[in-house]
Amino acid sequence: MDVGSATTLLAAAVGVVGTLLSALLTQRAADRGRQREQERAERTWERRSGTQELRSCYVAFNTATRRYLAALTDQLHALGRDEDPRPVRQRLTEARDRHREVYAEAQLRVPERVLELTGALSRELGAVYGMLRRLDDGVPRAGDCAAAAQERIDALWRGLREARREMRTDLGVFRSSGGESAGSRHRTPGGSA
Repeated sequence: MDVGSATTLLAAAVGVVGTLLSALLTQRAADRGRQREQERAERTWERRSGTQELRSCYVAFNTATRRYLAALTDQLHALGRDEDPRPVRQRLTEARDRHREVYAEAQLRVPERVLELTGALSRELGAVYGMLRRLDDGVPRAGDCAAAAQERIDALWRGLREARREMRTDLGVFRSSGGESAGSRHRTPGGSA
């Protein structure tokens, strides 16, 4: 075999190996690109899933708190009526139990700034519950009266609005720096809850 034939054969072998390596490298780069895209999609899904879970937690807390406040109001109004108080008491107990369940979940999910507001609401709800139960049982403490209970319930509604605003901000629905959410232009006069 002469030098020219050997060089030609060597050049052909290098060309074939280069072509094969090029295809292999292209395939590996495509695989890495697909892997990065898969990881990006998984991170996006996890982020959306986490946001959806947090949103569900916020909705459950808002709903349970509203029901608890409505049941407290019903209990307050029932104090002055001559009717069987058991159904109102039962609704209040159920609302309180549901709120406790939802708040327990919120304690593990929500950010600290929201937890401070929801915790304060939960403590005050319990205090008002205790006041109304003492009034209902005929064993009030100093300061326990229907007017004080009504004031505290009104304050709780304001506290819930504040907590809800913070929840909406956390979800990116309410922009506190601009002071207006996307849906606030459609509120009823008086800004009802």
